[in-house]
Amino acid sequence: MYDLPLVPTEAMASEAEVATADRNARFWEFPEAGPAAPGSDAHYRMFTTLLGATYNPYKPAVLNWPVLEPDALNRITSLPIWDIAVQTENKAAARVAFYAQTVPHPDLRDALLHMAGEEARHREVLSRLVAAYDIPMKPESYYALPNDAEWGWLVTGFSECIDSFFAYGLFEMAKRSGYFPETLVETFEPVVQEEGRHILFFANWLAWHRAKLSWWKRPWFELKIWAVWGFLIWERIGLAKSVDGLEGADANFTMNGSSALSEEMDLKQLLAICLEEDKRRMAGYDSRLKRPTTVPFLGRIGLTALRLKTRITGF
Repeated sequence: MYDLPLVPTEAMASEAEVATADRNARFWEFPEAGPAAPGSDAHYRMFTTLLGATYNPYKPAVLNWPVLEPDALNRITSLPIWDIAVQTENKAAARVAFYAQTVPHPDLRDALLHMAGEEARHREVLSRLVAAYDIPMKPESYYALPNDAEWGWLVTGFSECIDSFFAYGLFEMAKRSGYFPETLVETFEPVVQEEGRHILFFANWLAWHRAKLSWWKRPWFELKIWAVWGFLIWERIGLAKSVDGLEGADANFTMNGSSALSEEMDLKQLLAICLEEDKRRMAGYDSRLKRPTTVPFLGRIGLTALRLKTRITGF
């Protein structure tokens, strides 16, 4: 759907080449020195360069899906997330590409199309995992793009900020508990880190876009952001279960995944790990880049409240 500059195959790459690609995806400094305030030319060059410079050229077709023991296979195949995950990546790829067509800046448009390509690659990774482990899937429903391309882009960006934050913690908890076998974790790890790059890009696009907006356009844009957050919160607290699959809606991937792992999970521990993992996964990128802040901020508030409750009640 969206072409990316893939290398030949993982099988043809040496271990050193694979390790280098993985490191380049996690650690990056923009080569230009000096300040890069949001809205400046330097900031624009930095965040539009980010995705291409940190690209990990793995190919879904040659990922090594490990043979799983029966218990592990049953845990993976019984997770109620795979239909949702595939649909979510389809929607994300389509909406990012749709918004890219409305952008007049060539470098930004190219970066957005690159991100759309990575989202489409995530969908292929998930499809191949489903095929490798013979996971039954529902037929994919038709998805109609929203009338407002910017709305779709904002929904995708903020949705990924929420889902990535909690996915970090869920992924790490599943890894520590052995819920996911180590070999499967290693196979899927590049996808998790890739989502971190996406929300970093989105946070910097948002800072740049705000800085470049005319003063008279800013109130409407901020109202739109509040409306997006309202939509996403409404969706995630379960008040709109019937919305999933309809035009413009995002499936609730994080909540379905967390409910499946509830026996492995303590909420305080989960939030602490989410915050720890968010900091770790963002630490390798140029410090001048803006980090996503809203969801980690809410996570810290939630963790503080839970710890205070424990002190008061003893549990």
